[in-house]
Amino acid sequence: MTDWYGTTLALDVELEFALDHVDLRGAMLRSRHGWRLELLCRPGSAAGLQAADPVEAALTRGFGHVALDVPDVDAAYAALLAAGATDRMSPRPSPEPGVRMAYVADPEGNLIELLDRTTPNNQGENS
Repeated sequence: MTDWYGTTLALDVELEFALDHVDLRGAMLRSRHGWRLELLCRPGSAAGLQAADPVEAALTRGFGHVALDVPDVDAAYAALLAAGATDRMSPRPSPEPGVRMAYVADPEGNLIELLDRTTPNNQGENS
C-alpha cells in the first residue's frame, strides 16, 4: 500500500521502519505541503472494519476512514478510481452546506473521504 498511496497521492516515503518484536512494518509518507500519512502492516493480521458504505463507517465507533481536503473532488475522485480505488459514493453535495464530498475505497478496502470546502460555487448547493 505504500507504493499505491505514494503514487496516487504524490507522497514521498520519509521513513520506513520495522518493529521486529511485534512483527510490525510501517512507513511514514509526506506530502509536499508537509502533512504526513503513516501506514502500518502486520503480516497475518485480521482485517478491521470493512464498512459497506460511508454511512456504516460513520455510525461505527473508531476510525472508519481517512478524510482528505482536496481542491477538486471530481478530479481527485476520478484520479483515485483510475489508480485502482473502488467507488463507494460518487461526488455530491455534503449534508454540510457549501461542501462537496465523495468516498472511495483503496485496494485493501479502506475508505477515503474526499472533501472540498474551498470552492465558492459549492455555496448554496444544499439550499
